[in-house]
Amino acid sequence: MLLRICLLVAFMLLGLTGAGPASAATTVEVLDTYPSGNSVTLGRNERFRLRLAYSTDTPAGIWIAPYYRGKRVNAGTCPSSRHSGQGETIAWFFFMEPGAQVDEIRITAGDGGVASTPVVATHRVRVFGAGAQTAAEAPPPWVSDLEAHARAAQRQAIQAQRNQPPSSGDFIFITGFMLAVLVLGVGGLVAPAYQFARWRGGWRVAAAVPLAVVGFVVLRIVFDVMRDPTSHNLWPFEVLMAGAFGAVAAGVLALCRRVLAPS
Repeated sequence: MLLRICLLVAFMLLGLTGAGPASAATTVEVLDTYPSGNSVTLGRNERFRLRLAYSTDTPAGIWIAPYYRGKRVNAGTCPSSRHSGQGETIAWFFFMEPGAQVDEIRITAGDGGVASTPVVATHRVRVFGAGAQTAAEAPPPWVSDLEAHARAAQRQAIQAQRNQPPSSGDFIFITGFMLAVLVLGVGGLVAPAYQFARWRGGWRVAAAVPLAVVGFVVLRIVFDVMRDPTSHNLWPFEVLMAGAFGAVAAGVLALCRRVLAPS
């Protein structure tokens, strides 16, 4: 009995002292802002920047979200690279529409998941959005320094992502997508062509419409690429949309002909 009581007390003490594997925490502190002050007016397309000091045990992203009276404000915000250890970074937002207001900025940190990216700090400040340009103060040196560091980190992350070989799942997805594009592109062209060749009268004229649309898209891509190979970098999506239109149009025409002119 005494042994059980001792074990129970030991487990309680372990729980209270946090013994065992500790969860990694990220702390963020606002060191400065630009424009500075507790009440700021932003001009059109002007950014409100925050100088942040962070400390994290594991790689974590840091994001900001402006709020007004407890509701998130429609604003553009900056992306985040992964941060490790201790250091400084910059974050910013700009208003999407004039007349917006902010009374607090919530700072989250984590891996980007909803449950794993909690609010780690809140900065209270009044920010107003003006409809015209304002006379802004000269930016302090930390703005250009941290922005240059952030751009370099983003380029490094993009290059690392490009150098990473695709996984088997990515290969399957890309292969499946390209096959779907091929099937839809061919089907969207063949189905109206088949209907145009087999039907007569007004139905043949109707089948010529999707055939002409899909044919025009495909031929335009071919001729444009022959002149400029970079003119249609997203050609699979163009073919996908045109093929989907042709296939759906052919299906609708076939259904209408079956109902209105049964053989």
